Amino acid sequence: MEEFLQVGVITSTHGVRGEVKVFPTTDDAKRFSKLKEVLLGEEYDAPVLHIEGVKYHKNMVILKFKEYGSLNEIEKLKGKPLFVTRKNAVKLSKDEYFVADLIGMRVVDEAKQIGGVLKDVMQTGANDVYIIDLDDNRELLLPAIKDCILNVDFVNGIIQINILEGLLEG
Repeated sequence: MEEFLQVGVITSTHGVRGEVKVFPTTDDAKRFSKLKEVLLGEEYDAPVLHIEGVKYHKNMVILKFKEYGSLNEIEKLKGKPLFVTRKNAVKLSKDEYFVADLIGMRVVDEAKQIGGVLKDVMQTGANDVYIIDLDDNRELLLPAIKDCILNVDFVNGIIQINILEGLLEG
């Protein structure tokens, strides 16, 4: 499992007092209001930035960090990703998972006749869709619903699935 989870990417500066615009890469952008700190990168020695102010504008989050007070200081952070430690991650409900933890897991159907690896998760309005690279070089788009995702076993790194009729056609 990933130790660090990405919550956003700094896209540009905002104003002259050292604020930045952040594109949130989390399901709930309002979570920034509860965060006290973020990491500038996912390395163990990544600098910790303390959040001093949070505003929301359209689809962006505007952050002010305690460590930076001017436009010139913050300019060099453009394009940098922001992470939180697992300790500061949002609490998940039953049957909810962090995408970063799912990617790369082995996927097998109930009969263990079809297998593959979870390559990515596409987020749609209704439900997530798992993008699976099958062992026979096909790609399967599987809705992340209870009828399809039967079990997620992090200990063994396996997702057990049920492929609904018609999903492997073509």
